[in-house]
Parts: sequence; structure tokens; C-alpha cells
Amino acid sequence: MSLEQHVIQIHVKPESAALLCEESCFSQLDKLLAARGLGQRQSCTAFPGTGYLLVYTDTASGRHATVHVQTKPPFPVLVINVVQPGDQSQLGYITTKVLEELREEVKVLLKCKPFTTKRLPVISHGTEYSCYFPTVDDRWSEYDFDKLVFEQDTPYQNVKIFHSQQYGNVLVLDDDINLAESDLPYTKAITGNGREDFTGKRVLILGGGDGGILRHLLEGKPKYVEMLEIDQVVIDQAIKHLRGCCGSAMDSLTGSNYNVRVEDCVPALHQHIKDGLKFDYIINDLTAIPISTSAKGDFWDFMRLILSLSMQVLAPNGKYFTQGNGIKAQSALKMYEGELAKLDDPVAFSKEVATVPSFQELWVFYEIWKKQ
Repeated sequence: MSLEQHVIQIHVKPESAALLCEESCFSQLDKLLAARGLGQRQSCTAFPGTGYLLVYTDTASGRHATVHVQTKPPFPVLVINVVQPGDQSQLGYITTKVLEELREEVKVLLKCKPFTTKRLPVISHGTEYSCYFPTVDDRWSEYDFDKLVFEQDTPYQNVKIFHSQQYGNVLVLDDDINLAESDLPYTKAITGNGREDFTGKRVLILGGGDGGILRHLLEGKPKYVEMLEIDQVVIDQAIKHLRGCCGSAMDSLTGSNYNVRVEDCVPALHQHIKDGLKFDYIINDLTAIPISTSAKGDFWDFMRLILSLSMQVLAPNGKYFTQGNGIKAQSALKMYEGELAKLDDPVAFSKEVATVPSFQELWVFYEIWKKQ
């Protein structure tokens, strides 16, 4: 059975903070929580100079609550954390309406001003799948997933596709939001946002298994597009479940002016270098810039390798497009720009920020070209 976690925050005026330390206040809290099926107070632990922790349990229902009292200025606060089984048919299930009533009564008890109290959205634990994903700066985003459409562990990664009422079907790779059917802004940003004319050009896509970039490029009548995607499962499931991204572009993996190759892009790039092949555009859709404290480790080594090989198959006047990371990942973005400065072929770059619906945060994209 799943568990639900509810949090109520009560911010107290500094002049009323003394109330938080009175036993009469605790006794009133005892009555309010007991009346809502949260059981009896089991303990009260004092943290000298800073506050208290009160613990309540109701063993019959499996519910419990903690009340953390923080008295230290400048922001005294009382936080009520309620955990209960997620079965709404259970006798005595505590609804959001009941929690709102509790919030109002505690606000009156502590003489709080309006708008200084808040009930946070419920957090669910132990469900069939998690709807919570972190942003690049470690905040939580909750998605409105209502169905796990597909899941499989491949030799390369865990592949999931969820359905969202807002975003359509959403591709999630190794528990990282990859692309949703709503995310045309991502595809446009990583292909130059309409600034480029792909007519008659040779284009290389690294990754791109969702098919969104391929579909977009083929609409521009290029001379030839080659796509290198290592995971056949991603392609197969995109064709089936991500039609909003790929359309019919991958119904056949070869066409008069394109070829989807299911293989590792590194050996293919080495072969292109050996054969002297050049591309007018390279679009790197493999992975975002790694977030770390330094530009070290396997992910950074892989990124440097792809950059180096790509520059060797990029035409002199060509352009290289790639995603960066979230706009809040400034340290990682700066490290990436430092790596660009170390390339054997001197390059220049520009970057822009796009709003990708399912990412729920602003995302940075790079356009890179060789200096003449």
C-alpha cells in the first residue's frame, strides 16, 4: 500500500514565538491532532535554544504525525508532517479539506497573520511508479503521469514511457526526462530555431532515437541525413508511442535522403574520419552536459571524445548543435565552454535559452562553429 505525506507550514510572528514553547500550546495541538485521527502524543523532544519535536501515532490506522517547532529568530515556524496510508476508502482517511481545517485552527491558535501558513501538495510514496523528478538545482518537479505505457531494461539503459495529460507520452531514460510529445521547442532549439536552411545539406544526428529531430530535418529537404542511435528499443517504442515526436519519419529506417543506423556512434565517427566524409551540420542529441564539481570522469571523457570526433567530420563552414543543460547549472555550462576552448580546431559558439514544456525549467542550447 502506498503512503501519503502531507506538510503544513505555519510561520509565526517573532513576537508570538514564545507561544511555541508553552505547554498550553502543545496541549491544544494534542487536541487538534487527536480530533483528526492522528492519535496521541508519544514524545516531546527539546532542542535547547532552537525548538521541539512532537511525535503522534495512531496504530489502528497506521497514521502518524510529527510537529517540528523552530523558535529561533528571525523566522519562527511550526511544521506539521502527516503520513497516512494512501487508501482513500479507509475509515477516517484524512482529506485535504480536513488538513485545511487543521491549518486554519493552528493559525488561529498561534495568532498568525493571513498568508503566513501553507499546506504543501501531497507527496506519495510506494506507488507503482514515481512522478517526482529533480531539477538540475535539486528541486522536485511533480508530473501528472497517469499511466506507465512501457518499460524495459535494454543493454544500454532503462527505457520508460509515461502518459501525461499535459505533455502526451513522455520518454524517460535512466529516470531522466528525455522528451515528450509536447516538446517541439526542444527540437527547434537544437536545430537552430529556424535560422538554418537545411535544403541540400548533409546532416549527421548523434542519438535522436525519439525521431523528433529526424522528422523536423526531413521537412527541410536536406540532401542527406544520417542518424546514429545505439538503442533499437528506443526507436521501436518511439515509432509506437511517440508519434507526436517522430510522426512517420521512422516508419522506414531508410529513405531516398536519409538512413537511420542502429549502432554506436563512436566507431561510425571514426570510420567517417577515415573515409574523409564531411557534414554541413552535426546535431548532438546524445546527452546533456554532465553536472559535477569538475570536468572529470567517464561522462566528461565521453563528451570530449564526441566533440573531438565531431569536429573532424564537420565541414569547414559547418555548424554543430547540442543541448547544454538547465540554466541553473551555470558551473557545468562554464566547464563545458572551457572544454570548447581546448579543442584542436579553434571554435566560436553562441547559446540560447528555450522553454521545453516537459522539462519544467529553462534549458540552454549551443551552436558551435569553427573559426576561419
